[in-house]
Amino acid sequence: MRTIAVINQKGGCGKTTISINLSAALAARNRRTLLMDIDPQGHCAVGLAVPEEQIEQSIYDVLIGAGRGEPMRLKEILWQICDRFELAPSNIDLAAFEQQMTGVNDRENIVTKVLSEVREEYDYVVIDCPPSVGLLTFNALRAATDVIVPVEMGYFSLHGLSRQLETLNAMCLRSEQTINVTVLASMYDIRTKMGREILAELKKHFSDRMFKTVVNFNTKLKEAASLGQPISEYDPSCKGYKDFLALADELIGSDTQMHKAQLVNSLQAKLDSISASAQELLADSPQAKAKSEQQKVLTLDEKLADFYGVRQIDGHVVFSTKYPRAETVQIAGEFNDWNPEQTTLTRMDESGKWQAAVPLQQGLYRYRLVVDGQWQQDPYNDWIEMNPYGEFNSVVSVE
Repeated sequence: MRTIAVINQKGGCGKTTISINLSAALAARNRRTLLMDIDPQGHCAVGLAVPEEQIEQSIYDVLIGAGRGEPMRLKEILWQICDRFELAPSNIDLAAFEQQMTGVNDRENIVTKVLSEVREEYDYVVIDCPPSVGLLTFNALRAATDVIVPVEMGYFSLHGLSRQLETLNAMCLRSEQTINVTVLASMYDIRTKMGREILAELKKHFSDRMFKTVVNFNTKLKEAASLGQPISEYDPSCKGYKDFLALADELIGSDTQMHKAQLVNSLQAKLDSISASAQELLADSPQAKAKSEQQKVLTLDEKLADFYGVRQIDGHVVFSTKYPRAETVQIAGEFNDWNPEQTTLTRMDESGKWQAAVPLQQGLYRYRLVVDGQWQQDPYNDWIEMNPYGEFNSVVSVE
């Protein structure tokens, strides 16, 4: 059984779309495939029309049970999507996983333990990882035989990719098994000069560790997701489905394994060599110039409307996160003596968006979110570092 972790800290790179449609394509090639969603946002269920209100038990229950020695069979939570394709759905409850596993022995191998029980039942397991690095992503990495790092070929696609590989490298050094890390160019639009230039840069520096298949931008993929269908069911004649079939064929045909620490180090070296050219591409793009002009006239509310994570705006550091079921969301950090009562986020709308604007002096600050009394890292901030308790603090730098 091959286990493929789809990992990228940057949102908007098509990670969930790739996970869903790669799984469907593998199933179409007669491979028994399990899609495991370990992203608390639960987008795989949304993208496959699994009603949230009907998910009585999710991957959260299975992982928590395995960690506490009260195992629940993975089969009990699965949804059949089509022939040879099943989904282990997620939901927002999974956001508490790291906190609830504090002090649990061998907590980095819970996903490995769960998957070991179904090793003979699947040919492929695809794991859709959260857009942050923490215990869930580390669990996926420990279970994986392969890692796919999708890179969008659009605006700001290379921004943060170097940090992504640095973090992946640090996590790999803590593990011992072999793994195959491959970069995938996604959402490629041949009509744009930016897309062509970025793809050329990636091929130049990653040709030996990059899929030959490129997932092209395709409106049919978005339509399929909005209707809760894999592209194989929505429009099997479209270019998007052909791309994923080619990706599945390339994946099935690959069997080369390298030691992951060596591999990721080599990727990091190549990333360093393209960082300057990438930033030049981004700075000169029409999108960047247009966005710069637009931001000059945006109000503070408009600036805050469409982001999650941490951002400096008008002399404040704004923390924004999403917890639809939470009653309270607070922040404990070096700027408030680790006292969550000092910094409480405000619920902004019915979708579960929480925000707080904190005036901070220049410097580096470590912090954690406290959601209904449970401490955890910020799932929308990819800058983390391990604390003395073996958990991860989120980090923000105030310029």
